[in-house]
Amino acid sequence: MESTRPIRALIRGLGALTVLNLKNGATVSEVAQEIRLPRTTTYRILETLSHAGYVYRDAIDDRYRLTIMVRGLSDGFDDEAWVTQIARPHINELGKEIIWPVAIASLSGTSMLIRETTDHRSPLAVERYSAGFRVPLLTSASGRVYLAFCSVAQRDALLDILARSTRENDKQAKNRTDVAQILNDARAQGYATAVRPRRVTDEITLAVPVLLDDRVLAAVSIRFSGTAVPLKLATERFLPKLRDTAARIRSDFLEQQRDPPHQHHRPPQVR
Repeated sequence: MESTRPIRALIRGLGALTVLNLKNGATVSEVAQEIRLPRTTTYRILETLSHAGYVYRDAIDDRYRLTIMVRGLSDGFDDEAWVTQIARPHINELGKEIIWPVAIASLSGTSMLIRETTDHRSPLAVERYSAGFRVPLLTSASGRVYLAFCSVAQRDALLDILARSTRENDKQAKNRTDVAQILNDARAQGYATAVRPRRVTDEITLAVPVLLDDRVLAAVSIRFSGTAVPLKLATERFLPKLRDTAARIRSDFLEQQRDPPHQHHRPPQVR
């Protein structure tokens, strides 16, 4: 049988989708560099994918990102990636209200992957993290709240892996008594905290889970200065807003699952 010549444009389009998936969004130049094509050609590919509804151009940072329509292409597009697009407007809204940086993160391997953050729009962010940054499970508020509310089987499996790790941030997993106390406190309170000592003032992170039945879809967190906002005041001021944001994300996620967009409809672009 005569071999069929591959459609080069299709291969290039799939390559661009792969880059966007791995980077959780990228500029035209970044995609062009990864797939080794001229910037003008890459721009045409991305705009074609956007017209088809599989990607959109984020007006905030000029990066192209996947839409939920990609979920129909493969089981590999997981709920955690899907929830990012749903969560973005809620994260942005909360960030505008409280000014301190807000983020949403989900489990990726044995760390938490930041899916979306308001760091670059927060004037109070000391350090600015971007989507794609990873934080450890045991020393971050997001990781602790995930471990506190995930299933016992998953928690035990993750802690077993971390206990064998040689990374400094994972060494606490070797002391199951201390870990159990931290996670029990987080479950009882409904939130987790983590403190990062800094030269001028400690940076505190407060995180709550986005729950779906017996699963933790993600964790929503806020970082703030311990000097500017003591933890007791922060829990009074920020915790209700964090919980409300998590509830809104969960509600929109469930609604999207019940009524997924038809492929002939162009998904809404989040501005």
